[in-house]
This record gives sequence, structure tokens and C-alpha cells, in this order.
Amino acid sequence: MPTPVHISEFLQSLGESRFAEIYPNKEHDASLVLLLALSDFAYKVLCAHPQWGPWLLEEQQQNVQVPQPVFSEPLTDIDEKSAFTQLRLYRKKFWLHVAYLDLVRKNDIAQSMEYVSLLSDELIDAANRWAYAHVAMLNGQPIDEQGFPMPMMILGMGKLGGFELNYSSDIDLIFSYPKMVSTQGGRRSIESQVFYTKVAQKVIAALDQHTVDGRVFRVDMRLRPFGDSGPLVMSFAALEDYYQEQGREWERYAMLKGRLIGQANRYHDDFYAMLRPFVYRRYIDFSVIESLRKMKSLIAQEVRRKGLVDNIKLGAGGIREVEFVVQALQLIRGGREPKLQTQGLHRALVALKELGVFSEQQHQQLWQDYALLRRVEQYLQAFNDEQTQQLPESELGWERLNYLLSQETQQGSRAVINDAMTRIHQEFAHVIGFEQEHSEPVQGSYVMAWEHGDTELLSDVMSEAPQRQSWQSPLSHFKERVSKKPIGKRGRDILDKLMPQVLAQLHKVHASGEVFALVANVLDRIMSRTAYLELLHENLGALQQLVRLCAHSRWIGEQIAQHPILLDDLIDPAQLYKPLPLDAYASEIRQYFLRIDEQDLELQMEALRQFKQTQQLRIAAADATGALELMKVSDHLTALAQAIVEQAVNLAWQQMVERFGCPQGTDSENKGFAVIAYGKAGGLELGYDSDLDLVFVHNHDGESATDGDKAISSRQFYLKLAQRLMHLFNTRTASGILYELDTRLRPEGASGLLAINIESFLHYQQTQAWTWEHQALTRARIIYGREELTQRFNEIRQLILTQPRDTEKLREDVVQMREKMRQHLSKDSPMMFDLKQGAGGMTDIEFITQYLVLAYAHHYPQLVTYSDNIRILEAAAQCGCISEQQAQELIYAYCHYRGLYHVLSLRNQDKLMVKAQLDKEINSVKQVWEALLAPAP
Repeated sequence: MPTPVHISEFLQSLGESRFAEIYPNKEHDASLVLLLALSDFAYKVLCAHPQWGPWLLEEQQQNVQVPQPVFSEPLTDIDEKSAFTQLRLYRKKFWLHVAYLDLVRKNDIAQSMEYVSLLSDELIDAANRWAYAHVAMLNGQPIDEQGFPMPMMILGMGKLGGFELNYSSDIDLIFSYPKMVSTQGGRRSIESQVFYTKVAQKVIAALDQHTVDGRVFRVDMRLRPFGDSGPLVMSFAALEDYYQEQGREWERYAMLKGRLIGQANRYHDDFYAMLRPFVYRRYIDFSVIESLRKMKSLIAQEVRRKGLVDNIKLGAGGIREVEFVVQALQLIRGGREPKLQTQGLHRALVALKELGVFSEQQHQQLWQDYALLRRVEQYLQAFNDEQTQQLPESELGWERLNYLLSQETQQGSRAVINDAMTRIHQEFAHVIGFEQEHSEPVQGSYVMAWEHGDTELLSDVMSEAPQRQSWQSPLSHFKERVSKKPIGKRGRDILDKLMPQVLAQLHKVHASGEVFALVANVLDRIMSRTAYLELLHENLGALQQLVRLCAHSRWIGEQIAQHPILLDDLIDPAQLYKPLPLDAYASEIRQYFLRIDEQDLELQMEALRQFKQTQQLRIAAADATGALELMKVSDHLTALAQAIVEQAVNLAWQQMVERFGCPQGTDSENKGFAVIAYGKAGGLELGYDSDLDLVFVHNHDGESATDGDKAISSRQFYLKLAQRLMHLFNTRTASGILYELDTRLRPEGASGLLAINIESFLHYQQTQAWTWEHQALTRARIIYGREELTQRFNEIRQLILTQPRDTEKLREDVVQMREKMRQHLSKDSPMMFDLKQGAGGMTDIEFITQYLVLAYAHHYPQLVTYSDNIRILEAAAQCGCISEQQAQELIYAYCHYRGLYHVLSLRNQDKLMVKAQLDKEINSVKQVWEALLAPAP
């Protein structure tokens, strides 16, 4: 061990002043002074509870103790307020004790982790027993066939399960119960599923709810089957079915540390026996390695995504890599080696040594390095009871850490930590590793061309002189920019290795100077982020995909330049060119958000944007390379937008409910709220840069109130919910805006309420709406909302669109609105044709379609069945409103225009085409327009 260093004068002074503030008439105690100097959390707790200072100094508190019970009186005598208070005070008192043992007594980290875990077990088990007792008072208890009450089982996951809990950790729990029965002995009998759900809800509230005494733990239930959308508690049989039929590799990894909390009962063995076959395979399971590589890739992406530096958990060589090494070996061999079927990392390490997988030296070194990082993590969190794994940013934090690590300087502390992380990363690479793609040997001509910035040096590998000349300018400009950027020696070395590979790949696809400039623009944006340069250098496939996509699409190249995190998605071409199934976007985004802190609004907003960018890249890649046909592109972009809207509504709802409670009769599943999409989103025709035209409705009486401490009227609640949605979408973050939300189609436009009762929506449509608003309604549909609201909106839409109209007045209104739009928006010229606004263009077809619905739906209600132009035109032909030939000409022109529009979008070009190339389509649209909408003679 290093020679202990003396505490700094500043820390000593801080501790003494805090001691004097709390105990003004007492002589300084060195232990308490040191604790107060090292922990802001201890200072806050002792300010509120000074009597706990002398308690810490009692002889029996100088070592780890068996946790005492939280509750001493009968559980049914403890009301909710008292239970919540006792749980929170117990947590404060004993976490103060842990801080004292760790920071002052320099307790062994393995003992501390186990002590925190045992204390947590007591808190969780006490909350469970109290909740069970109170639900049973009214409803009786579920009784098994032998006449025994069946408890609710709580599975502690992660570090809690392994007796390795952090000082300030969340807790990951899964709730289960033995079997389905009805309760007995209460005032009313209920099904066990209902009973245990009530218990689970009380447990979560008892631990997670904020009171004046704070919270016990932040409870995370997202590891349960089906995540947030799954039931809160499941029977043994339901759990077994899920893990056998749907369990994924990451769930095997998570379940490895699963441990039942509380005193063992008659069901524990059954529970473990049920899960064991899912976690441990009977055969040696090397498939685990690949799945863990993918999980590590996801973590590496998160580190890059969040720009994490100095992170001792997620960074290279961090705590997570030790866990991956040990748990990978457990999963591979655990089915045949019962010794490895343990939740604790240290016990697993010992078993691996005994099995000869690790030598004594490897075992000792890996444990020592892991223990050091866990000790540093414990210190960082004990400073202020914060869940962090980041090395300090403040001088005060470093002074504390230097003292605790027995180092004189920050450089000394960093060296100790970095040495341990380097050794861990080497072991990780040995066990898990990433099979790096070996770059193809690059001919010297490419190296010389980069070093000298002269494309003429490529003459022996590139015979095309025009192509070499088109590269010269972007190469020279890029090399000039590189010379002015402070990218450091490591970054410059990697760039010098990477650029010849880039030139070789550009040559392979016969790239133009424009494509060269696009790729150079991407490299410009990542030049100071060495991790991304390494990603491209070490993954030839990713570099090949970058060049290929830039060659296919300017839009994709510029998206990657704006959002370099998208480079992560180039690593796996099999996934890159294969968008999700249309019905999978909603579940995928829910899984994506399992990794996001529910309380971190900024990270949630970034995650929404990054999910959109990642999925749009996959759609665009498939589109640009012809793997996805035009109509499917819009279907995918629309399905993606709908999934994002749903996730955003859930996030906004959660934030509103935390502040104001729920409107009467609502919950997270039944919000009484719906989102109507108009325009391209409503018509299933979204493009890459489309806005979302949305209207928000609800079905609540405006005078009813929410049920929270800060109750507001339902009308205010839904207005604030809509405003929060606008904020989530329109706020510009580091990743830009999510979608441009346009809500001007709501009743009364920009002056109207952002969220309106659906019956008020009907009244407006019947009495005040203009013809153009009814035109817009033809392309409207619910994209978020429960069945009740969806059905009511469909009834309203049908009622409005099928009402009889004066067709002459309708024709005049439609023509007048179209002319007004054309004058303001069309970019037509004698030679060039505006695909969207030009005469005979897309908007003309849309107006024809809308006119047909409004003019004929009174006689042919089937015209309002769909909201997309293609199927409306098909229905109009079937009803005889237009001829089959007219319908086919309009459909062909519309699809052709949309295809060109997509291509120009991918090239980031104006949506203009040479008129002569589209004469046939333009004329056919104009002829139908004249036939239907020209003034009567």
C-alpha cells in the first residue's frame, strides 16, 4: 500500500468549520472532522440529525454490523406516512455509517459492497412485507394448496443481486409470485395477479417516492419481461414461458446476477430451478461471446454518444469490462460447472481460478484492479450520495480522492487508476475482444498522394485524369484544414493511416470530386474525436459503407457529417441496409429507452433524435441502393414518426403526471389523449425532411381536476401536455430538432388552443371550419390514441366528409386556394418544373383527390375509408367519380413525382426537373384538373 498522505489544509479547515457548526460546544473529534471534510452528504445528514455523530463513534460502529430491522412494531400498525419515514431515515442513518467506514476507517471494498447490499436487502424486504400486510388487510391472502400464504418474490438484479451494490445505485427489480389463485380471508376476494400488482405498486412507492425525507432508492423495473410495457408482476409459469420463448441474450446476461431478496422460503428453490436452464446452457456456449461483443459495442456507442471521458465504469478498461470478462466465462461454462453458477463476481473469479481458466496471478491482478475501481467509485458516490462514475471535475473532488488514494497529486491518482484500467482492457481484449478487420494493404501511391496532397501521384493506380483532377481541390482544402486543427499526435497518426485507405476506397467506387468532398466533410467533423477516426481505421467495412453511401446520396453524407454518431451504424452492413419491419419501430424505441434514465430529460431528448437519425439512415441506405421501393420508403418513414410520437407522448405524460398528477379516470395506459396527423404523415407519405402536421385532442371535461399535490384542471393539464410535446420536438439540441411540428391546422389556427376536447373539435368542424380545413381532414388520421378516441375521431371525420356540399361553391373554393398557394410557393419557370407546386404537379393531384372526397363522399362513403391519395383515387374510380384511365394516369404521375422527389431529397437538391422530361405526366394531370375543376361554360 502507498504511504498515507496527510489531509490538505483546505480539507482540514473545511471539516473543522463544519464540525463547529454542528457541534458548537464540543471539542473537535478527528474522525468526525475527517468525515465532514470528505463528504457533503455526511454534512447534510449530521446537520439534520446531529445525534448520529456520537452514535458513529460508539465501539460497535467501528466495524460492519449485521443490519438491524427497519420496523420493530407490527406491520399492520404502521401507516403509510410512518412506513415511508422509517424507511428513509434508516437509509440515511446507515448510509452515513457506510460513508464513515469507507472514508474514515478505510474499510475493505468487498465488505462495504456486501454491507450496502445487505442493508438494501433489509429495506426492500421490509417494504415488501409491509406492503403485503396492508394489501392483505382488505383483500385477504393468496393461499396455496397446502394452506400456506404465498409471498411476493422480489428478484434483485445487477450489483444488488451479486452483493456488490454501489453506494448510490438504482436498484433493478423483477416481481413474481408462485401461482394463480384467488385471495382468502379478506372483505373481498381478488385474483392473485391483482393482489400482487397492488403489493408491487406499494413497494415501489415505499422505496421510490419522493417525500420530505427524500427517497430510499430509485427503482428501475425495466428489466422485467416486455420492459415498461409488460405487467408489473408475473407468475412463475408466465416468467418461464417468456424466458423460454422470447428471452434474449442480454436477458441471460442480466439474469446471471438475479437473486431473491429476503429470507429464503419454500418457493426459492422452485424459482431458481425455473430460471437456471434459461441462464446456463448444458453445453459449452461460445455464442455468448458474440452477443457480449455486441453489448460492449452498444456501451462503446453510448460512451461516444454522451461524450464520456474519465468514466471508470463504461470507459475502456472500466468496471463494466471486468464484469463482461467474468460473466462471459460464467455463461460459456456455467451449464457444465456448477461452481460458476453464482451471482457474485469475486466468487465467480475464485471458481474460474480453481477451474484453471485464470492463473493465480491473473485472478489476483484482475480482482485488485476491479477492487480499486470499485473503491474509487464508492468514494466518488459517498462525497455527495450521487450516482456517478466520472472522475472529479472540481479541485475539491480531486483533493478528497488524492487523500483517499494516498497520492500527493491529481497526476498520481490518475496514474494509479489508468494503470489498472489498462490491465483490465488487455484482459478484456483477450477474453471478449473484437475481431478487428485487417485493412487491405494500401499501395504506396495513396500514401504519397496524402502526404504530399497531390493527386498526380496517383497516376500509376488511377488512369482517369479527369477524376484525379476533380479530387485535387477537395484533397488540398482538406489537407489545409487538417494542418490548422489541434488534433494531437495520436489523432494525426491515425488520420495519416486512415487517409490512404479513404483514397483507395474512393477510387474503388470511381468517386467524383463531389463525393470526395462529402467524405472529407465527415472526416472534418470527427477529426478531433479520435474514437471515430479509430472506428473507421479499424473497421474497413465501416469505411467502405461511408464511401459507398456518400457516393449514393448527398443527403446521407451530410446527415453523417452533422451527426457522427451515425458512424456506429456503418459497422454492420447486414443491419444497415435492412430497415426494421413496419410494426417493429414502436417496440424498438421502447427497448432503446430502457437504457435511458427516466429523470434525465436532456438525454431523453437526445435519444429521440438519435433514434430517428439511426433509423432514417437505415431507411435511406436501403432507398439509395434500391433495396426498398418508393412506397415502402414513405411507409417506413411514417411508421418511424408514429413510434417517435408515441414515445414522446409517454415521456411528456410522465413528466406532467409527476408535477400535477393524472386527470380523473386516466393512467399511463389510458391517457384520454390522442394525436391526429394531417398532410404527409396522415397520408402515409412522409419524406426525409417532412414536417409533422399534428392536432392534439382529449376527451375530458375541462373543469375536472388532476389528482396530484399541485392539482390543475384537466384542460390545463392537456394544454401543458401539448406544450411539453412541442418542446420535446422543436427544441434544438446538439442533435438538432426532432421534427418541425406544425399545429396550425388545429381549430382556429395559431390563435386556438393547442389541445382541444374532441367534441369541441366536432363543433368547430361543423360550424366554423373553412373548405380548406375540410380538404385537410381528408388526409387526417389518428396516429396515437386508445380505441375509444380513435373510434370517435373516425366517426367525426366520416360525419364531416360525407355531408352534402354545393359542388359549384366547393369547386370555386378549391381552385381559389390552389391558385393562392401556387402564387406564393411555386418555383416553376419556362424550362423547369416544380414537382410539388408546379401546374400539373403533386399538389394539384392532392387537391383533385380532396375535391373528389368532398364532392362525392355523401353518395360514396367508401371514399373516406383511407387517408392516402393512391387508395382514394382507386376508390374514386371504383365509384365512377373519375374514369379508370384518369385514376391510373394520376396515380402513375403521383408515384413518379414522389420517386423523383425522394431522389432529389437524397441528393439534397431543389425539387425541380426539366419540364420537357415530364411533359406526359404534366399534361395528363392538367387534363384531369380541367375536366373536374375548370369553370362551367
